[in-house]
Amino acid sequence: MISKMSFPERSLLFAKLSSIAYNDNIKEVKKQVKKLGFTTVEFYNRDGAQAYRFQNAEDLVIACRGTQPTEFNDIKADLNAVPVVAETVSRVHKGFKAEVDELWPMVLEDIQRTVNKDNKLWFTGHSLGAAMTTIMASRCYYEDSIRDPQEVYTYGSPRVGWPGYCKAMNIDHHRWVNNNDIVTRVPLAIMGYRHNGTEHYMNAWGNVRKPTGWQRFKDRMRGMWMGLKQGSIDNFSDHGMNFYIANLEMYASGKENSQS
Repeated sequence: MISKMSFPERSLLFAKLSSIAYNDNIKEVKKQVKKLGFTTVEFYNRDGAQAYRFQNAEDLVIACRGTQPTEFNDIKADLNAVPVVAETVSRVHKGFKAEVDELWPMVLEDIQRTVNKDNKLWFTGHSLGAAMTTIMASRCYYEDSIRDPQEVYTYGSPRVGWPGYCKAMNIDHHRWVNNNDIVTRVPLAIMGYRHNGTEHYMNAWGNVRKPTGWQRFKDRMRGMWMGLKQGSIDNFSDHGMNFYIANLEMYASGKENSQS
């Protein structure tokens, strides 16, 4: 049961599920999530928008798939940053909303049918999937026919909506940010977009910290320098789910990188 896990354990579990959501091989996905305690898998796929439902007797998880560089539909969704009226309140990113709109009737129907008094509803996703996850969770919060989501876990999430939209989403949302992950800084705040939820920051060494503004600036510079020495651009490499998972494995085990 997910609710009995510690916060670090839940964060790692949802990171793994967000990573698995990129897999198109349903048989392989079923094998992977069975090891994580899930007995039911449902794949949603319409016009390039994709998500999974992972379920067992106690929990139902919706994991939205993130941006795939080879998929034009995903790139188009990311770039379509026009703020439009949301289904709930205020305004939200048009491209992200359009991706959710493709899947929402199917997802809502399954949630209404399967979430009962014994099931807890969770949402997770990475990148574009994180944005979709946030919008879906918000819609569930305003939907009277189903229970409110238990919690939301996102990784490398872009900004999704305007301040009114973010404030109205009264759900526990844990938003993970890995050092210089560039996606977490778009769309630009000057366009009116803001983040929702509680930020959990991973520093350049992969340790979870709550830095001040100045400490964060220094840590980002450190991360960029470390990346350049390894021949990579930190702003882009930090967005990879493999880094999020590696850092959270260390966090869940109670260990830290001793170099920090």
